Amino acid sequence: MKTLAEKLDPKGPKRILALDGGGIRGALSLGYLKHIEDLLRKQHKNDKLLLADYFDLIGGTSTGSIIAAALAIGMTVDEITQKYFELGTKIFGKKYKWYRIFELDNLIKSKYDDAALEEELKNVFGDTLLGDQKKVKTALCIVAKRADTNSVWPLNNHPKGKFYDSGHGNNKAIPIWKCVRASAAAPTYFLPQSIEVGGDNGFAAFVDGGVSMANNPALQLLMVATLKGFPYHWQMGEDKLMVVSVGTGMTKFKKLPQKIGKSHLLDWAANLPEMFMQDASWQNQMMMQWLSRSPTAYEIDREVGVLSEDILSDEPGRKEGLLHYLRYNVFLDVEDMNARFKPLKPYSQKEIDDLAAMDNAKNCQKLYDLGYMAGAQEVKESHFPEVFKV
Repeated sequence: MKTLAEKLDPKGPKRILALDGGGIRGALSLGYLKHIEDLLRKQHKNDKLLLADYFDLIGGTSTGSIIAAALAIGMTVDEITQKYFELGTKIFGKKYKWYRIFELDNLIKSKYDDAALEEELKNVFGDTLLGDQKKVKTALCIVAKRADTNSVWPLNNHPKGKFYDSGHGNNKAIPIWKCVRASAAAPTYFLPQSIEVGGDNGFAAFVDGGVSMANNPALQLLMVATLKGFPYHWQMGEDKLMVVSVGTGMTKFKKLPQKIGKSHLLDWAANLPEMFMQDASWQNQMMMQWLSRSPTAYEIDREVGVLSEDILSDEPGRKEGLLHYLRYNVFLDVEDMNARFKPLKPYSQKEIDDLAAMDNAKNCQKLYDLGYMAGAQEVKESHFPEVFKV
């Protein structure tokens, strides 16, 4: 299999795996990834093939960064699933106790005790640094949000990156567990993460990358891979660049107009974060479909459809996409799920609302099973063309 240096070489076809944020719903992504891993092993006639062997760049946001980093250090999907179930139970099990006075300040700032999160991440990643080219088997990009400058930070391990090892920063020396902790520092759930980044201020405060346009990081990773300001400089083209994007489930808003008119401040405060995250995800989806002829295209809306006749290019009449793009996700919606999966006992709205919660660790197995069922329907061998075989 290719070395990290060979994967970073801009020559030849390149493969990117992008993993969404979504709290404990990352278990749903693992169900899809199991199918992708199995399919690629069959395609390559190698039952030991790792996703880190196949993909040249793996990246994620929030819970997606945990899975991305675990894949990048060479873990199988089954190994990650086992760890993820354990990690979820511990992370979302220990809340700050209102009656413990010494925790009062943190209780006001966040819902869960981040000590459990840090401990479990250290158990998985140990002292492995972002720049460890022996332990990290592929290009890795962890998407976080720098709260003190309100900017998205794609922390990556390319040795030629501006912030990898210079006066501007020292990304290579950041422990992977700390990068992931920064990306998963969801406001109200966990306290921000401080990281030494060099420069004038020395330290920076990071929060969950999901509170940006990159909770679905596919477009962000495409930019990291191709824009001149980043060090990768990979070529675009249907036979040159593939992006595989895996979601954590998406809810549908179904509110009566008369109820919207009666909403008060607390209603809006509760709904705004998810509204913004959905808008960002759909905007990313629209852009990626605009750049490609995706075989997994979603209907964006009834006006533009799936953008099958649209290719964003400066070449008039271009028919080929600028990349090969795949998107796998599930709508957490009663009607959709009952029609799609035909369960013996139909899903109720209460069950769907429970599955949609981002911090209910008891749902790990249900979410994984949901992703696995969806993957059986969606993930096809034809989605992974021969040109992208390693």
